[in-house]
Amino acid sequence: MQKPSFGKKVLFYTVMTLLAALFLSPVVIVLYNSFKGRFFIADAPFAFPNANTFVGLENYKAGIAKTDFFSAFGWSLFITLFSVGAIVLFCSMCAYYITRVKNRFTRLVYYLFVFSMIVPFQMVMFTMSKTANSLHLDNPIGILLIYLGFGSGLSVFILSGFVKALPTDIEEAALIDGAGAVRMFFRIILPLLKPSLITVAILNTMWIWNDYLLPYLVIGSDYKTIPIAVQYLQGGYGSRDIGALMALLVLAIIPIVVFYFLAQKHIVKGVAAGAVKG
Repeated sequence: MQKPSFGKKVLFYTVMTLLAALFLSPVVIVLYNSFKGRFFIADAPFAFPNANTFVGLENYKAGIAKTDFFSAFGWSLFITLFSVGAIVLFCSMCAYYITRVKNRFTRLVYYLFVFSMIVPFQMVMFTMSKTANSLHLDNPIGILLIYLGFGSGLSVFILSGFVKALPTDIEEAALIDGAGAVRMFFRIILPLLKPSLITVAILNTMWIWNDYLLPYLVIGSDYKTIPIAVQYLQGGYGSRDIGALMALLVLAIIPIVVFYFLAQKHIVKGVAAGAVKG
């Protein structure tokens, strides 16, 4: 294969650099505006802080005090960790079963999971919120089951494709050695699913951590997550503390950005592996 010329490499890296700068610019704008006075942000949102506009950490202190940020952070962390844990565990078990046990029932279950991915959330959100209220799922524990339901479609689809690509020789050898189905799954299959499990965990973590609509409909203001707490900075008649808003947005995105950079190398690998025979 012919190597690309030096000019093509320069053009490629130039275009990629410009695209990276374009995509990162909103984050950078929010970051430096979080250190500016609220009135200066509205007047000159693209200007960097200077001696007159710089307010230090005042916006962060105001945002934390007005929204009880640490409580919202705790609820977001609780809901995200346990929801993602449930999705990873139960969807991997389901994907393994419907892939290895081939009959009409498992095919129907698989296509139901696939169908769930194309149904817009807006079509079911009011029915879902009413059902959650009737079943007493409108609390931080109940919402874990709802996230498990909404996150299962894509997760099972990705994991099923990866399971199909696994050779059955290892499983047959384990059965001959006397390993039961449960032991074989947790000791052999689950470690082999690691690339796709990490992909599923990353995608669902980014979704659940940043989700506003589902917690707002199900648990409301009783157990505020970070997106709901940020929304509470929006006052009546359009008034809002935009400086505190910018500061809380920075605090909200830091954990998910750190998590993404620590695990992002597994996304393409896991998706590609899951698409081999999916």
